[in-house]
Amino acid sequence: MRAAVYIKAKSGKVLEFKDLEQPIPKDNEVVLRVRAASVNPLDWRMKNERPGVDVAGEVVAVGKSVTQLKPGDAVFGTGKGVFAEYACAPESSLVVKPESMSFEQAASLPIAGLTALQGLRNKGHLQPGQKVLINGAAGGIGTFAVQIAKSFGANVTGVCSTKNVDLVRSLGADRVIDYTRDDFTQDGERFDMLLDNVGNRSLSEMRRVLTPNGKCIMAGAPKTLSGALSRILKAFAWSPFLRQKFTFFIAKMKKDDLMSLCRLVSAGKLTPSIDRLYPLSETAAAIAYVEEGHARAKVVITVP
Repeated sequence: MRAAVYIKAKSGKVLEFKDLEQPIPKDNEVVLRVRAASVNPLDWRMKNERPGVDVAGEVVAVGKSVTQLKPGDAVFGTGKGVFAEYACAPESSLVVKPESMSFEQAASLPIAGLTALQGLRNKGHLQPGQKVLINGAAGGIGTFAVQIAKSFGANVTGVCSTKNVDLVRSLGADRVIDYTRDDFTQDGERFDMLLDNVGNRSLSEMRRVLTPNGKCIMAGAPKTLSGALSRILKAFAWSPFLRQKFTFFIAKMKKDDLMSLCRLVSAGKLTPSIDRLYPLSETAAAIAYVEEGHARAKVVITVP
């Protein structure tokens, strides 16, 4: 099978395609015939030799401990090294794909969708009627967060660039701020929650947009490790002295939460948005495009 593999080079790590043996599942795993996979920051920030986490495909083999899935099932969730024709994934990280969703849409959901859901619900405890500001509303997490927040009954303001204003408004945002024209930290409006998917503003600036008991949920971080650590440490240091809360988190793979996303899709309250589709052979270009930081919604790799 063909699979994307990072190799070391003088210029850094380079993504190449290699012919590998089809994987053999562990007892708790299944082998998927990959139909689609989506790109996340994890795919270039982590040091894994085989990139790719979000996946949708068809089960072709199962480990001896697998009880809920069988060959032929169409599923989606998270796996390992899924930028390939075949990949392994634990049964616990997969759910059956609703017929109403394409493989491409399903592959776009897991990491970004779980981050939006868990950030708003688990970390932010978002309630009906509350006001939430989503910084990076046109990105992978942001496009899901706008819709999920609306499904919770929140009043949603999205921050994005000029070209994405119509997209964010179409997702249900009550108000859209074009950051090329207006600085949301100087706007004067106060929010019960700020979901920050970008990491481009200081904690002091973000404090200004929160109510006295507001919460800032940081799902995005600066591109440098030192910048991310600095924000995390400052948030930790501030917490004992402020009523406002600053929380940095990484989503956890939870099967029940994937099912919650499925139910929102089936109810018409959540529709995955896809910016571009790339064939498997152009995986490197897809990752580079997302790494530039200008992709809107999700970028998906298809496996013919």
